[in-house]
Formats: sequence, structure tokens, C-alpha cells
Amino acid sequence: MIEKLGKYELLQKLGEGATSTVYLGRDPFAQRDVAIKVASPAVLNDPKRGRLYTNLFLNEASLVGQLNHPHIVQIYDAVVTDKLCYIVMEYVAGGTLEERARPGRLLAVDRVVELIFKCTRALDFAHRLGITHRDIKPANILLTGESDIKITDFGTAIISRQTERTQVTSIGSPGYMSPEQVQENPLDHRTDIYSLGVVMFQLLTGRLPFEADSNYKMIYQIIHGDPPQPSSLRPELPPVLDQIVGRAMARDRNARYQSWGAFAQDLTQAVRDRQLQTPGGDFADTEKFDILRAMPFFAEFSDVEIWEVLRFSQWQRVPPGSVIMRDGEPGDFFCFLAAGNLKVSKGGKMLDILSKGECFGEMAVIGRQHQLRGADITAQNAADLISVSGTALQQASAACRMHFYQSFAEVLASRLSLANQRLATR
Repeated sequence: MIEKLGKYELLQKLGEGATSTVYLGRDPFAQRDVAIKVASPAVLNDPKRGRLYTNLFLNEASLVGQLNHPHIVQIYDAVVTDKLCYIVMEYVAGGTLEERARPGRLLAVDRVVELIFKCTRALDFAHRLGITHRDIKPANILLTGESDIKITDFGTAIISRQTERTQVTSIGSPGYMSPEQVQENPLDHRTDIYSLGVVMFQLLTGRLPFEADSNYKMIYQIIHGDPPQPSSLRPELPPVLDQIVGRAMARDRNARYQSWGAFAQDLTQAVRDRQLQTPGGDFADTEKFDILRAMPFFAEFSDVEIWEVLRFSQWQRVPPGSVIMRDGEPGDFFCFLAAGNLKVSKGGKMLDILSKGECFGEMAVIGRQHQLRGADITAQNAADLISVSGTALQQASAACRMHFYQSFAEVLASRLSLANQRLATR
């Protein structure tokens, strides 16, 4: 094994395929581990395949620094020449979803929905940049931790500004291809929607929707056949998942989800309507994201920043009568009310009722001096709370902090205006 590639030290081989080898490397300047995908010399030297795979590496290299999303593997660096091609990427420990797409190794249904939801948000982010992945399959989705994913391998992607290089036919994995892709028709993001539907089917059932002993037979089924419903292979699955998978995999792309947002919304609704078996009292990340995205406070936050807030916030359900904050006590956190009603009182006198979407307690965190709580806040009924500590806010990214302070200013301006209106009517 070679020991160095440019500035990168190669530590070990992570995997090897027909066209490339992936190494674990070390970036001595950034002081971080990286994954380095190196094109096989035999492929580059092949008169027919060399140009194709050089173009694929160029394609992926063009995305350096662009795909900054928590659920997409970041591309840090690239070298593409006639004799040497390699891509330097974020290193993600753990395996791919391939291991979880076979009988006996299936994930819990609620986790599958959560992972697919995260894929929809990541692919929507790419779509907004004019990128269609074109090779969505379990092997290109890395599983990190218990319920996080990162999509990788954008080498075959269609990039809208580079159509002359990226509209390459015969690219992809037949079992996951859409009807229009296997027929080599022009593609858009709906081909990825179909492929993700296939991945969802496989994660739920442990098999592909179409199975055949040759690519020709597989392609014929994709073009002409109807896939079985997931519940026909796993009867305990709720009907809503049959509907979601069926719509994502519609043969006619005009009958599919027309946007990633619509796909994500149906997944979210299945969770929020309690149509899936989830651990009691837990908030799924799918539900958290949807709640934050719908709050006016977070209207100007990007999806990437919403995921950041989701990671550093604390979520809890409290019973009626719970005291959230006490008058006169020091505070180091602020909250958002995701559901229910809270009573604000001082000295036994009720001052206000807080409802869904409202922010409270922020002055104890954003004030220049150490602040004490100015009132008691008590749950009138069962309530869902989102708490953010002052420390977490200070450690957030600059863009995320900026949006917090902008929204705080809007909240304070709204309160001041309301106070003035009340004074004017007395």
C-alpha cells in the first residue's frame, strides 16, 4: 500500500471496488481523518473507460466545498489528471445501509422513516443547487450513530451547469433505477425520488421491489411491472407506508412526488399522526425538524441551521402544573413552546398565557448582565418544550447565532408594540 498521496498520509485501506480504492487518510494541516477515493490505474489507462471515469472524478471534484449539509458527506479536495485521480472526503466511521437492507438485519420501522426523511432533506438541498444524484442506493448512504445518515458518491450526479459532462448514460445500479433512467431518457430530481422509494422499500422488507436473474429482465419489470406493496411482505407495516412507497415509485414520474418537500411532508405526517410504533414519549428527529421548520421564529433559518438547532436543543413533554421557570431564580436557558399552553404569573397574579410557537426566557441568556427570571411560568396543560442553553447558543455556528439574535430582536419588538397598544387602550 502506498503511504502518501500529496499532503495526505494513508493509514489503511477501507475498501476496494472494480474502479477505485478507498483509504483512510490523515490531513496533517487540518488535523483530521479523511477518506480518500483513488481511481484504479487500470481503469484510467483503459482507452474506453479511462475518459468516462476521469469525467466522473471531475464531476465529483467540481462539488468541493459546495455540499455543506449535515446529511451529505463533504468533499474537501480533489486531484484529477490523466494518470492520477483522487477525491478527499469527510471520513465517516460505520457502515452503509446495505447491512440494514437484508432479512434479519432490518431496522425498526420508525427509524427507517426517520432515515428516509433525512435523505429527502439532504437531496432537496442538493436539488436546490442544481444537483441530481442519480445513483441513490443503500451502498451510497452511510449510517452514523443510531439514527443519522450521510449520502455519499456524487460522481455520477447530474449538475445543471455542466450538462455536457454529466448527462452520461448507462450510469447507476439497475435495481434502483427509475423507468426513465433505464430507458436513458432525460432525467430530473424525480429519478432520485424513485430511487429513494426503492431504498425505503428495501429497508422495510429486506428485498428489492423487482428481482430478476439478469439486468434485461430487471429492466423489463421496472418499465412494465408493478412492485408489490411492502406490507404484502411484512404484514405489520401500516398502510400509510404502502402509500408513501407507492407514490415515490410511481412508474409515471408525473404521478410521483413532484418535490422533495412533498415526500418529506408525508413522512412527517405519518410520524405526527402516530401511525408508526415509536418509543413512548420520544420525539423523532422527523417530528422535531417539522416543528422547528413551522415556527415563525425559525423562518429565516436554513435547513442546515435547523438541523444544528435540533442537535443542541433539549426536548421534553411536561404534565399540567409543572413549573418551568420561577420568579427571581437565575436562568441559563430559554425555551420555545411546541405544544400546549403556559401561564405567566407574578406574585400570584396572572400576566399572560403563552401558546404554541412562542419563545420565552431569552432575557436571562441574551442580557449583558446576569439576569434573574421575572415571573413564574407554569404548564396549564400537557406541554411540549424545546430548551436551549446559553452555552449551546454561544457554541453554535456564526450564521445560526446571527439568525437567533435577529429573531430575538423581532420577538422583543413585537412585545414592545403589544405593550404600547395595551397602554394606549387603558
